[in-house]
Amino acid sequence: QVQLVESGGGLVQAGGSLRLSCAASGSNLSFYRMGWYRQAPGKQRELVAGITTYGSTNYADSVKGRFTISRDNAKNTVYLQMNSLKPEDTAVYYCNARKYDTSVTTYWGQGTQVTVSS
Repeated sequence: QVQLVESGGGLVQAGGSLRLSCAASGSNLSFYRMGWYRQAPGKQRELVAGITTYGSTNYADSVKGRFTISRDNAKNTVYLQMNSLKPEDTAVYYCNARKYDTSVTTYWGQGTQVTVSS
């Protein structure tokens, strides 16, 4: 069982930066593909950024060039550096861990609110 705890959300003005952290316990995150998702009010949850166990990354088009996902396996933590924030980035951000074995195992954090004011 993996427990994921996000932190680092808050209120920031447009153009500002935040760094989200996702700390894991209960298992070694190095075996998991990690992702950051977000959900704005009235919208579906969407993938923001992902990072494989090998460190390959992918991003939603809306955040390319502004957000950076990274992982520190020694600290069992994944980060999302968010720069040049826009009001449309306002959402609850969720950390996701996914392990592919004989089946797919997925864990979610509780989410952290990011609010970007104009």
